Amino acid sequence: MNNPDNYLDPHYIQRSNWLRAAVLGANDGILSTASIAIGVAAASEIREPIILATVAGLVAGALSMAAGEYVSVSSQTDVEKADIERERKELEEMPDYELERLTEIYEDRGLKRETAMLVAKELTEHDALGTHVRDELGITEISQAKPIQAALASGGAFTIGGILPLIVAIFSPLNKMEVLLYGFAIVFLIVLGAVAAKAGGSSIAKAVLRITFWGTVAMGLTALVGYLFGISVG
Repeated sequence: MNNPDNYLDPHYIQRSNWLRAAVLGANDGILSTASIAIGVAAASEIREPIILATVAGLVAGALSMAAGEYVSVSSQTDVEKADIERERKELEEMPDYELERLTEIYEDRGLKRETAMLVAKELTEHDALGTHVRDELGITEISQAKPIQAALASGGAFTIGGILPLIVAIFSPLNKMEVLLYGFAIVFLIVLGAVAAKAGGSSIAKAVLRITFWGTVAMGLTALVGYLFGISVG
């Protein structure tokens, strides 16, 4: 028998905003720093240039991810605010038209005309703007853009993800560094895919396969570039 307490847990969709940014940040952190380290290691015979390039990539990547998320999500917020303000004016200037639009929305969802009109009137009396924002524009508290949350989640996750390959680069033997970086990066990506799938309620196997495949492609191409332009550094 199902435990009723299970239904008190938040739905997975409520985690979508920060989870997307965090997974993207961590994935980029692991891939970017590991790829940089692998690429430089393929062209270098000493450790210092590898560490320097990896640290620079880590810092620049984390700041770039945080700034990029903030700017892009802020743009989404601006669009949402503009639409909400437009809806407010339409409700003031043509309330009958807006009531009809709301009725049609509920009819399209399966209600009879009379029921749809009754629901539209009652919800309009309760909170006209909130009802139109939710049901006409599709903006809810869950889906609403949160720039600071996205920036912190993405930048913080990138930093955590990027530190892992950096540790490998610091302590790995030079003659095995590329292999170890690749191997550990794949392990980190597998763990990330599993954790993200678990948090999002999706298939762990699919998430792991997807993230490791593209991770392998990215690091492989970077290593190839390092070998093709393998001028000895240092």
